[in-house]
Amino acid sequence: MRKHFMICVNNRGYESSLEIRKLYEVLIDRVAEKHHQIRIIDESGEDYLYPEKFFAPIRLPLVTKEKLELATA
Repeated sequence: MRKHFMICVNNRGYESSLEIRKLYEVLIDRVAEKHHQIRIIDESGEDYLYPEKFFAPIRLPLVTKEKLELATA
């Protein structure tokens, strides 16, 4: 499965867990999506739920996606 990344645009209340303007790996969680949340691997290295409005989609060149997939494997 290809990895999916989003960029953090808000970290209010989660300043120690999220950095603004940083890419985060997203894990698919259909139940969380129904509640407007997304599952992110945060600064702790663990996955947690955050409000989806804290993140924005980002388009990356294919070569960048490939390198990120290798780096997070």
